[in-house]
Amino acid sequence: MGSSGIYPGHRSPAWPLKSALGQAAFNFISLGQALGRLNGHVPREYTLKSFRAAVELNINYEAELNAQQLAAVTATPGPALVLAGAGAGKTRTLTYRVAYLLEQGIPVDRILLLTFTNKASREMMERVQDLIGGDTSGLWGGTFHSVGHRVLRRNAEMIGYPPTFTIMDREDAKDLMSAAIADAGVDTKAVRFPKPDLLCDILSMSINTGMDLPKVMEERYFYFESLTEDIAKVHNAYAKRKQANGVMDFDDLLNQWLRLLRENEEARTYFQAKFQFILVDEYQDTNHVQCELIDLLGGRHHNIMAVGDDSQSIYSWRGANFRNVLKFPERHKDTQVFKIETNYRSTPEILNCANAVIAGNTQQFEKKLTPVRDEGMKPALVSCNDANQQAEFIAQRALELRDEGIPLENMVVLYRSHFHALELQLEFTRRNIPFSITSGIRFFEQAHIKDVAAYLKLIANHRDEMAFKRIVLMLAGVGAKSAQKLWNAYNARLAEEITQQPNLAKLLRDIAGQVPKKSAAGWEQFAETIGQLDDDQEKGPGHMIRLVIAAGYEDYLQNKFPNYYSRLEDLEQVAGFADQYETGEEFLSELALLSNLDTESKRDNREDTEQIRLSTIHQAKGLEFEIVFVMMLCDGLFPSSRAIESPDGEEEERRLFYVAITRAKSELYLSYPLMRFMHGSGGEVLQQPSRFLNEIGDELVEEWNLQSFDPYG
Repeated sequence: MGSSGIYPGHRSPAWPLKSALGQAAFNFISLGQALGRLNGHVPREYTLKSFRAAVELNINYEAELNAQQLAAVTATPGPALVLAGAGAGKTRTLTYRVAYLLEQGIPVDRILLLTFTNKASREMMERVQDLIGGDTSGLWGGTFHSVGHRVLRRNAEMIGYPPTFTIMDREDAKDLMSAAIADAGVDTKAVRFPKPDLLCDILSMSINTGMDLPKVMEERYFYFESLTEDIAKVHNAYAKRKQANGVMDFDDLLNQWLRLLRENEEARTYFQAKFQFILVDEYQDTNHVQCELIDLLGGRHHNIMAVGDDSQSIYSWRGANFRNVLKFPERHKDTQVFKIETNYRSTPEILNCANAVIAGNTQQFEKKLTPVRDEGMKPALVSCNDANQQAEFIAQRALELRDEGIPLENMVVLYRSHFHALELQLEFTRRNIPFSITSGIRFFEQAHIKDVAAYLKLIANHRDEMAFKRIVLMLAGVGAKSAQKLWNAYNARLAEEITQQPNLAKLLRDIAGQVPKKSAAGWEQFAETIGQLDDDQEKGPGHMIRLVIAAGYEDYLQNKFPNYYSRLEDLEQVAGFADQYETGEEFLSELALLSNLDTESKRDNREDTEQIRLSTIHQAKGLEFEIVFVMMLCDGLFPSSRAIESPDGEEEERRLFYVAITRAKSELYLSYPLMRFMHGSGGEVLQQPSRFLNEIGDELVEEWNLQSFDPYG
């Protein structure tokens, strides 16, 4: 048995006689029977009919659960889709379902519980143990990737991998992809070719969406579509190197697990027989591979319980497909559909708003959240003159609420994209309001922002070594040693200048002889760009940023980053933000102030945890707060202009707004500026309120009109 790759020493499975799940008969195949079939013997099928002896339940499920939860928890065997609305007790339903199965006598190791985060997995396992009061260590529970790793670690030899295979981190995968480029014979000097990082992301997107490479290139990376054939060669070389080196990347923990089940009948039969009940958390976030894995694993017993909410599917950009939920009943015959719509989180007024918003989507399972809590205040709809006034309102209102007894950590400001909160970060800093940003990286500290800022820094301070090196390291063929050599030559040449305003472009061309041949064209572009920036300083930092983007940085973004569009959008908004400053030095000083104060804030608040949170909606999913501000609700910003190019995109944006609203427990503030800088417009333009706001009835919100008041007259 050990040589077969299946878990050694495993007991033959046996269906418990004591079972209250006896609404249907179960056909059960043992591992021995499965192996017998593979050896050419066809065993006789023998149907075990469930025994309907009374079961003594230790948990009073009727007392612990509401009627909707109870129906799902005590569901009879078979495929089940549980549509658990926001704040409706999804985790409670899942954990009680596991407890219920165990109380029916289902062996603990016959249950598979799949989650998306380690935190969710730990929480559910602990809750189950508390409910049962016994040992649940045999329960197969964890993230998709951790369970995939567990399976592959014992069965990798069946697909040509050693059991001692190693898992690459992001840097290892990038290095291996670099080697694969050489293996594929691609001449990256002859054509602008994607960086290894981006090649990894393209491969990941193809795997996780189930789309072939040409389709992925056409839909998501059209600017490299002409290189599809070469990219395919690199990906094939990468796969061969992984197999030869006995290594897997993170995606392989799912993809190779799926390959094992598809290609090896012995393994497939074993795991299908083993997992009698499969429960999946956050099913709306599953991608193509995860969906197929679940369907394959449940192919014997069909006892799949998929728990999620199609209305909260917001991750298509990383491969998730909300249609996995919508089509579940089509893929699984006789699916029972349970709706859990009782919301324990939010006031009726907030839920009325949420229900009105999501009603606009045509592709969904209709559901209506119903409240348990008493009435509260209507959501406030706040129109502001511009982004600065919006920031002032949020800051002032947050302080007022704090004075009323609500700690800052019970508040959150949500937005569609990080650049929407530029003015707010400045306002909080000016007022000394402590805040944290969920991404962990401040907007201005992201790589693409720092890259462009480096050009402005070099113009402002010709002796800025870090800015100089950051720029030249972006050039093809320049590494750390070359960058140091070029800096030494540049600095020496700068020291020879007697004028306080040397011609930087000429100076850079003077040392071009020391530039690696591969970098010659890039160096000339660098000198040209610096010359233009030097000449155009009086046009302001916003103009200078746009010049850098147009002079080649946009091409660099395409080549290096998978989320090219969103990063370009960030930079366009930074340029607009910079337009309010007359000089590059003023703009850079503001950036430095923000970064340094952020560092001080983190240091000063190690003991004082009271901070208001700033977060994109994507990163706030699953969280809840007493007070929620949703800002920058302008058409083209939220929903984003790119998303509304397709019906699917607009519907996902509406689901994102629904997620934002349902984070709020007691008070909700929806705000938008009437004026906002828009790239290409030459200044501020009048904004249209988000189309989603128009879908909320006037009677469901309270409009707030802001009045300026100067206490000093």
